Amino acid sequence: MKKIVLVGPESTGKSTLTKELAAHFEAPYVTEYARKYIEYLDRDYTQEDILKIAKKQYQLEKKISTSNSYLFLDTDLLVCKVWSEYKYQNCDDWILSRIENEIDRHYLLCDIDLNWEYDSQREHPNNRKEIFEIYKRELSELNLSFQIVSGYKHERINNALAIIKNF
Repeated sequence: MKKIVLVGPESTGKSTLTKELAAHFEAPYVTEYARKYIEYLDRDYTQEDILKIAKKQYQLEKKISTSNSYLFLDTDLLVCKVWSEYKYQNCDDWILSRIENEIDRHYLLCDIDLNWEYDSQREHPNNRKEIFEIYKRELSELNLSFQIVSGYKHERINNALAIIKNF
C-alpha cells in the first residue's frame, strides 16, 4: 500500500485534495484529527494538545488496513512537528521518534498559490510563504519523498494525479 500524505500551510487545499484523490482512486483516507479536537476545546490549544492530537492522528492512520493500493492522509506527524516547532519552538520526542520510522509514504506539499480563506482555526494568513519553506526544508532534511503540487481547482487535482501516477 502506498501512503500519500498532504501537507502544507493553512488554506492550501489539503483536505479537499485528499478527498478528491481518495475518490479518484476509490481508496480510503484519514482526515485531519486536529480540526475535530480543536473545535470542541473551550480554551486555546497548548503544546500538550498537539501531542494528544499527534497520538490520535497516528492511531487513526494505523487503524486503517486496506487492500487498496493507496491510503491518503490529510496530515501526519510531520504537520504536528512543524506546528509545534513553529508555535512553541520545540517538539515532543514521541512525535520526533515516530517521524523517523515513517518512510513508507510520499508527501504532496501543497503550494500557496490558492487564495487564503478564513476559518476560525486558521492562525497565519500572512505567514504562508514562511511556513511553506519550513515544510520544504523539513521534508528535505528528513530525506522524505515529496513533490510540490500547485494549480487551481481541476489543474491542482490533475497535477496531483500525475505526480501519484509517476510515484
